[in-house]
Amino acid sequence: MTKKTRRYPDLHDHIDELNRRGLLKIIDRPIDKDSELHPLVRWQFVGGMEEAERKAFLFTNIVNAKGRKYDMPVLVGGLAANREIYGVGMGCPVEEIQAKWDRAIQNPIAPVLVDHPECHEVVHLSGDLQGEGKGLDMLSIPISTPGFDSAPTLTATNVITRDPVTGVQNMGTYRCALKAPDRMVVRMATRVGGAGGYLHYLAWKEAGHKTMPCAVVLGCPPYVSFMGPQKLPIGVDEFDVAGGLAGEAIEVAMGKTVDLRVPAQAEIVIEGQIDLEYLEPEAPFGESHGHVALEEFNLPMTITAITHRLKPVIPSYISQVAPSESSVIKRVAYEPLFLNYLKNTLGIRGVKKVSLHEPLTGLLRVTMITVERNMPKTEVWRALYGAAFFKGDCGKICIAVNDDIDPDNADALLWAMAYRMNPVADVQTLDHRGQGHGPKRELDGEEDSTLLMDATMKGDMPPLALPTKEYMEKAKLIWDELDLPKLRPQSPWFGYSLGDWLPQWDAAALRAAQGDYLENGKISKAQQRNDVKAESKFRPE
Repeated sequence: MTKKTRRYPDLHDHIDELNRRGLLKIIDRPIDKDSELHPLVRWQFVGGMEEAERKAFLFTNIVNAKGRKYDMPVLVGGLAANREIYGVGMGCPVEEIQAKWDRAIQNPIAPVLVDHPECHEVVHLSGDLQGEGKGLDMLSIPISTPGFDSAPTLTATNVITRDPVTGVQNMGTYRCALKAPDRMVVRMATRVGGAGGYLHYLAWKEAGHKTMPCAVVLGCPPYVSFMGPQKLPIGVDEFDVAGGLAGEAIEVAMGKTVDLRVPAQAEIVIEGQIDLEYLEPEAPFGESHGHVALEEFNLPMTITAITHRLKPVIPSYISQVAPSESSVIKRVAYEPLFLNYLKNTLGIRGVKKVSLHEPLTGLLRVTMITVERNMPKTEVWRALYGAAFFKGDCGKICIAVNDDIDPDNADALLWAMAYRMNPVADVQTLDHRGQGHGPKRELDGEEDSTLLMDATMKGDMPPLALPTKEYMEKAKLIWDELDLPKLRPQSPWFGYSLGDWLPQWDAAALRAAQGDYLENGKISKAQQRNDVKAESKFRPE
């Protein structure tokens, strides 16, 4: 095993690049990690800011309510406060991200084992893990939802376990609540199918073991960090796909006390054994589905080692109510998957875009499908059915719209539903849907259902009653010249044809805008009739 020169960035390189691009806000004043840190970053998600204005935050002066100081800076929003930041981590523009994922999955590169990894520059064992200020208690882990959460919780994790039979590792993002300097409780999803780590837990338990080795990694190189939230097929080693993203083998090292491979450039690695006999209450904790997860029994983990770099940075996801960092990570990954499935797997060519509604619903409950105008009704419904059941925890409500509707604008969606949808003919409900990830749990046995809506145009309609684009753009130049308040245009912001419009009316509108309305009056006078009722339709020859 020899040390090799890597070309892919680690977290420090990533932070430097964010700073260079103006995407990082460094906070040097004292910030209480348990009551101030996450609420401060939260404001950029609930304060009316545009997504592009959101930044990563690096806190360098961390304290707690008792005045205790922490040495390790905390990074929040550093992987996906917005899509541009995610693109920086992926080393490509946002529009190329899905193609890069596809290439990586198709062309994996196995990791390479190295000596003297950065993650082992400092090693804490046995007695170093006991007592206040030591072990987990030395880490500046923030509280995510002050006022509800019962403990500082690791959120931006890559939790590594392995199958006891095949030896294949899994790397998932699971929350870990701190309980003692040498103990935390890990929550692995037990939903139908189960998270990869939980399937390993069951396999170790079935094999008669008392504990399961586990490594919780904080602060991987971005290509590795993105593996945790990404949904890969069970049995696929995430290090291989991370190598595919990087275009070279990811450097790994063996854990100090567990037989697991960990990223060599990790900021912090927490090693230990998960108890296979006892469970311990964990939470409340504000979850990514936007509600507080109430206290439940989850998996206790006894810490056997903590290793880290000389100057580590601790990442923490801002999650909970969407939009959030975790919802951006998922949205960038999921939407292209849905589009690829509908267009290429199901062969529905008229589908142009799939949008997972983010604010409050967290991508899981509402799906919008943008389709071409005049798409056959049967194809619209194939798309609705396909999107509803492509992913078990997404698509409870699916809405098909035309491409003039902005799926991120709730007003535009309601407008389409109000004028383009006949509820009797264009709405279907389907039963026997699982609860999925949310405040109601599948394991309680309560079923959900599915709502499908075709809010596309069923024929030509008159134009939208706003000035056309050229006049709105001209007025905006004057607005800016007058130094009026900054505009945030909401689509639709100009009028356009919806099919029911004639060239003669274009000509009349142009004459009116040019001050020649009297000419229009002469034309209409020549078309007077005495054999029709008021409000009878008239279409010029």
